[in-house]
Amino acid sequence: MKKKILAFERLHDIAVGTAKGIAYLHEECQQRIIHYDIKLGNILLDGKLNPEVTDFGLAKFCIRGTPSYAAPELWTPNFLVTHKCDVYSFGILLFEIVGRRRNLGVQLVESQEWFPMCIWKRFDVGEFQKLIIACGIEEKNREITERMVDVALSFVQYRSDSRPIMSDVVKMLEGSVEMSKTLNPFQPFMDGNFTSHPVQVPLTYTTDTNGFSDVVTDSSIVHVILTL
Repeated sequence: MKKKILAFERLHDIAVGTAKGIAYLHEECQQRIIHYDIKLGNILLDGKLNPEVTDFGLAKFCIRGTPSYAAPELWTPNFLVTHKCDVYSFGILLFEIVGRRRNLGVQLVESQEWFPMCIWKRFDVGEFQKLIIACGIEEKNREITERMVDVALSFVQYRSDSRPIMSDVVKMLEGSVEMSKTLNPFQPFMDGNFTSHPVQVPLTYTTDTNGFSDVVTDSSIVHVILTL
Protein backbone atom coordinates (compact mmCIF):
# COMPACT_ATOMS: atom_id res chain seq x y z
CA MET A 1 0.00 0.00 0.00
CA LYS A 2 1.40 3.37 -0.95
CA LYS A 3 -0.09 6.82 -0.94
CA LYS A 4 0.06 9.42 -3.64
CA ILE A 5 -1.41 12.89 -3.83
CA LEU A 6 -3.45 13.44 -6.96
CA ALA A 7 -3.71 17.06 -7.99
CA PHE A 8 -7.21 18.26 -8.76
CA GLU A 9 -6.24 18.94 -12.37
CA ARG A 10 -5.17 15.29 -12.64
CA LEU A 11 -8.46 14.14 -11.17
CA HIS A 12 -10.22 16.20 -13.84
CA ASP A 13 -8.11 14.50 -16.52
CA ILE A 14 -9.07 11.11 -15.10
CA ALA A 15 -12.75 12.11 -15.22
CA VAL A 16 -12.41 13.19 -18.88
CA GLY A 17 -10.58 9.98 -19.78
CA THR A 18 -13.24 7.89 -18.08
CA ALA A 19 -15.97 9.76 -19.95
CA LYS A 20 -14.20 9.06 -23.24
CA GLY A 21 -14.06 5.37 -22.37
CA ILE A 22 -17.79 5.21 -21.65
CA ALA A 23 -18.53 7.22 -24.81
CA TYR A 24 -16.60 4.63 -26.79
CA LEU A 25 -18.70 1.82 -25.31
CA HIS A 26 -21.95 3.66 -26.05
CA GLU A 27 -21.27 5.25 -29.41
CA GLU A 28 -18.28 3.71 -31.17
CA CYS A 29 -18.56 -0.03 -30.63
CA GLN A 30 -20.28 -2.01 -33.38
CA GLN A 31 -22.88 -2.97 -30.82
CA ARG A 32 -23.60 -0.52 -28.00
CA ILE A 33 -22.38 -1.71 -24.62
CA ILE A 34 -24.13 -0.54 -21.45
CA HIS A 35 -21.91 -1.08 -18.43
CA TYR A 36 -24.66 -0.86 -15.75
CA ASP A 37 -22.15 -0.46 -12.90
CA ILE A 38 -20.03 2.66 -13.42
CA LYS A 39 -18.40 3.47 -10.08
CA LEU A 40 -15.01 4.36 -8.63
CA GLY A 41 -14.22 0.72 -7.90
CA ASN A 42 -14.52 -0.11 -11.59
CA ILE A 43 -12.18 2.63 -12.81
CA LEU A 44 -8.58 1.42 -12.86
CA LEU A 45 -5.52 3.49 -13.69
CA ASP A 46 -2.37 2.34 -15.40
CA GLY A 47 1.12 3.36 -14.35
CA LYS A 48 0.67 6.74 -16.07
CA LEU A 49 -2.70 7.30 -14.37
CA ASN A 50 -4.68 6.77 -17.56
CA PRO A 51 -8.17 5.48 -16.65
CA GLU A 52 -9.69 2.25 -17.86
CA VAL A 53 -13.31 1.19 -17.36
CA THR A 54 -13.34 -2.38 -16.08
CA ASP A 55 -15.58 -5.16 -14.75
CA PHE A 56 -18.19 -5.83 -17.40
CA GLY A 57 -19.71 -8.71 -15.45
CA LEU A 58 -23.04 -6.93 -15.01
CA ALA A 59 -23.09 -5.78 -18.63
CA LYS A 60 -22.95 -9.40 -19.80
CA PHE A 61 -26.05 -10.31 -17.82
CA CYS A 62 -27.81 -6.92 -17.84
CA ILE A 63 -27.80 -7.03 -14.04
CA ARG A 64 -28.57 -3.67 -12.49
CA GLY A 65 -25.58 -2.28 -10.58
CA THR A 66 -24.63 -0.75 -7.28
CA PRO A 67 -27.52 1.00 -5.43
CA SER A 68 -25.57 4.11 -4.46
CA TYR A 69 -24.70 4.72 -8.13
CA ALA A 70 -27.78 3.32 -9.84
CA ALA A 71 -30.05 5.55 -11.92
CA PRO A 72 -33.74 5.82 -10.89
CA GLU A 73 -34.88 3.71 -13.86
CA LEU A 74 -32.76 0.82 -12.59
CA TRP A 75 -34.66 0.54 -9.33
CA THR A 76 -38.11 1.80 -10.39
CA PRO A 77 -40.48 -0.82 -11.86
CA ASN A 78 -41.61 -0.42 -15.48
CA PHE A 79 -39.05 2.29 -16.34
CA LEU A 80 -37.26 1.96 -19.68
CA VAL A 81 -33.55 1.35 -19.11
CA THR A 82 -31.14 2.79 -21.69
CA HIS A 83 -27.45 3.68 -21.94
CA LYS A 84 -28.34 6.87 -20.06
CA CYS A 85 -28.15 4.87 -16.81
CA ASP A 86 -24.35 4.93 -17.23
CA VAL A 87 -24.48 8.72 -17.61
CA TYR A 88 -26.26 8.98 -14.26
CA SER A 89 -23.73 6.73 -12.53
CA PHE A 90 -20.88 8.75 -14.01
CA GLY A 91 -22.47 11.89 -12.56
CA ILE A 92 -22.42 10.30 -9.09
CA LEU A 93 -18.77 9.43 -9.64
CA LEU A 94 -18.04 13.09 -10.47
CA PHE A 95 -19.59 14.22 -7.19
CA GLU A 96 -17.28 11.84 -5.36
CA ILE A 97 -14.26 13.21 -7.21
CA VAL A 98 -15.23 16.76 -6.25
CA GLY A 99 -15.80 15.85 -2.57
CA ARG A 100 -13.09 13.19 -2.35
CA ARG A 101 -12.80 13.33 1.42
CA ARG A 102 -15.15 12.99 4.39
CA ASN A 103 -14.03 16.06 6.32
CA LEU A 104 -16.82 17.87 4.51
CA GLY A 105 -18.98 16.25 7.15
CA VAL A 106 -17.05 17.85 10.01
CA GLN A 107 -17.58 21.36 8.68
CA LEU A 108 -21.16 21.36 7.42
CA VAL A 109 -24.35 20.50 9.26
CA GLU A 110 -25.80 19.38 5.92
CA SER A 111 -23.18 16.63 5.79
CA GLN A 112 -25.71 14.12 7.04
CA GLU A 113 -27.57 14.68 3.79
CA TRP A 114 -26.67 12.79 0.66
CA PHE A 115 -23.63 14.64 -0.67
CA PRO A 116 -24.98 15.39 -4.20
CA MET A 117 -28.11 16.87 -2.61
CA CYS A 118 -25.94 19.03 -0.37
CA ILE A 119 -23.98 20.22 -3.42
CA TRP A 120 -27.19 21.16 -5.24
CA LYS A 121 -28.44 23.22 -2.30
CA ARG A 122 -25.17 25.16 -2.13
CA PHE A 123 -25.11 25.57 -5.90
CA ASP A 124 -28.74 26.69 -6.07
CA VAL A 125 -28.38 29.50 -3.52
CA GLY A 126 -25.06 30.77 -4.82
CA GLU A 127 -22.94 29.46 -1.94
CA PHE A 128 -20.44 27.65 -4.12
CA GLN A 129 -17.48 29.29 -2.40
CA LYS A 130 -18.45 27.62 0.87
CA LEU A 131 -18.46 24.29 -0.91
CA ILE A 132 -15.02 24.98 -2.39
CA ILE A 133 -13.65 25.75 1.07
CA ALA A 134 -15.33 22.77 2.73
CA CYS A 135 -13.94 20.38 0.10
CA GLY A 136 -10.43 21.78 0.48
CA ILE A 137 -10.24 22.82 -3.18
CA GLU A 138 -7.75 25.53 -4.08
CA GLU A 139 -9.01 28.75 -5.62
CA LYS A 140 -7.02 28.08 -8.80
CA ASN A 141 -9.22 25.02 -9.39
CA ARG A 142 -12.49 26.87 -8.83
CA GLU A 143 -13.40 27.10 -12.53
CA ILE A 144 -12.77 23.40 -13.14
CA THR A 145 -14.72 22.50 -10.02
CA GLU A 146 -17.71 24.64 -10.97
CA ARG A 147 -17.77 23.05 -14.39
CA MET A 148 -17.57 19.53 -12.95
CA VAL A 149 -20.40 20.23 -10.50
CA ASP A 150 -22.57 21.86 -13.17
CA VAL A 151 -21.94 18.94 -15.48
CA ALA A 152 -22.56 16.32 -12.78
CA LEU A 153 -25.91 17.91 -11.93
CA SER A 154 -26.96 17.61 -15.57
CA PHE A 155 -25.94 13.93 -15.58
CA VAL A 156 -28.09 12.92 -12.61
CA GLN A 157 -31.38 14.31 -13.88
CA TYR A 158 -34.24 12.08 -12.77
CA ARG A 159 -35.58 11.58 -16.31
CA SER A 160 -33.11 9.70 -18.50
CA ASP A 161 -34.07 11.69 -21.60
CA SER A 162 -32.91 14.86 -19.82
CA ARG A 163 -29.36 13.54 -19.51
CA PRO A 164 -26.75 14.17 -22.23
CA ILE A 165 -25.03 11.47 -24.27
CA MET A 166 -21.48 10.59 -23.28
CA SER A 167 -19.79 12.25 -26.28
CA ASP A 168 -21.43 15.51 -25.18
CA VAL A 169 -20.34 14.76 -21.62
CA VAL A 170 -16.72 14.78 -22.78
CA LYS A 171 -17.19 18.16 -24.48
CA MET A 172 -18.85 19.58 -21.36
CA LEU A 173 -16.01 18.46 -19.11
CA GLU A 174 -13.44 19.86 -21.51
CA GLY A 175 -15.31 23.16 -21.62
CA SER A 176 -15.75 23.12 -25.41
CA VAL A 177 -19.55 23.55 -25.26
CA GLU A 178 -21.76 25.94 -23.33
CA MET A 179 -23.80 24.52 -20.48
CA SER A 180 -27.53 25.25 -20.36
CA LYS A 181 -29.18 26.24 -17.09
CA THR A 182 -29.19 23.31 -14.71
CA LEU A 183 -32.52 22.19 -13.28
CA ASN A 184 -32.84 20.62 -9.85
CA PRO A 185 -32.23 16.91 -10.51
CA PHE A 186 -33.48 15.95 -7.06
CA GLN A 187 -36.90 17.63 -7.16
CA PRO A 188 -38.77 14.28 -7.35
CA PHE A 189 -36.99 13.16 -4.18
CA MET A 190 -37.86 16.41 -2.43
CA ASP A 191 -41.48 16.14 -3.54
CA GLY A 192 -41.71 12.46 -2.64
CA ASN A 193 -42.62 11.50 -6.22
CA PHE A 194 -40.73 8.24 -6.32
CA THR A 195 -41.39 4.66 -5.23
CA SER A 196 -38.24 4.01 -3.23
CA HIS A 197 -35.04 5.77 -2.27
CA PRO A 198 -32.08 4.73 -4.43
CA VAL A 199 -29.22 6.51 -2.81
CA GLN A 200 -27.03 5.83 0.13
CA VAL A 201 -23.73 7.46 0.99
CA PRO A 202 -21.17 4.76 0.15
CA LEU A 203 -19.39 3.55 3.26
CA THR A 204 -16.73 1.44 1.55
CA TYR A 205 -14.07 4.12 1.23
CA THR A 206 -10.88 4.20 3.23
CA THR A 207 -10.27 7.22 5.44
CA ASP A 208 -7.24 9.46 5.16
CA THR A 209 -6.99 12.36 7.59
CA ASN A 210 -4.96 14.41 5.13
CA GLY A 211 -7.62 14.13 2.46
CA PHE A 212 -5.31 12.30 0.07
CA SER A 213 -6.19 9.39 -2.20
CA ASP A 214 -5.14 5.87 -1.31
CA VAL A 215 -3.34 4.21 -4.20
CA VAL A 216 -3.12 0.42 -4.30
CA THR A 217 -0.56 -0.87 -6.77
CA ASP A 218 -0.99 -4.32 -8.33
CA SER A 219 1.70 -4.97 -11.00
CA SER A 220 1.09 -2.35 -13.70
CA ILE A 221 -2.44 -1.45 -12.53
CA VAL A 222 -3.03 1.31 -10.00
CA HIS A 223 -6.41 1.29 -8.28
CA VAL A 224 -7.30 4.72 -6.94
CA ILE A 225 -9.72 4.86 -4.01
CA LEU A 226 -10.89 8.44 -3.46
CA THR A 227 -11.72 9.30 0.11
CA LEU A 228 -14.67 11.41 1.16
